[in-house]
Amino acid sequence: MEFQKKILEYISEYMMTTGETVAVAESVTSGMLQLAFSQMPNASMFYKGGMTVFTLAEKVRLLNVDKREAENSDCVSENIADTMALNVAKLFESDWSIATTGYCTPVRHSTYSVYAHYTIAYKGEIIVSKKLELHPKTQALNAQLYYAEFILGCFKSELNNLLILNN
Repeated sequence: MEFQKKILEYISEYMMTTGETVAVAESVTSGMLQLAFSQMPNASMFYKGGMTVFTLAEKVRLLNVDKREAENSDCVSENIADTMALNVAKLFESDWSIATTGYCTPVRHSTYSVYAHYTIAYKGEIIVSKKLELHPKTQALNAQLYYAEFILGCFKSELNNLLILNN
């Protein structure tokens, strides 16, 4: 499995140039974003780390997700992703954070849909919080790969937007 090299290099170069850091909290992508960050040149200089949290109990315990909301949404909502992103940034003391939650297979809780919520946060503020939907017949691994690559592309775009605004 290979990620788009140009995206990984761009993110790495941006982070190295700015001296900023990033952390990740994943559920539906199951560590794929963490894998991608670990493949970036000089990753140890800006990638603080991440966690894969699948269960409600761990999302509540480790990322301070609201238990009642998590129970009502099967841990999958825009707000859950937002909370995960903001709290993983606090936990790792990072400038940037990315969080994912969702479904890579159609199940009853997802109304038999395949989708993910993802959030990108910067210095304690939500920059992007969106839902990404795929065809319900998408294979689980393909869904996870697509989510990860799509989110990395969005992250690259946000870095680029910030660079343009600051110049």
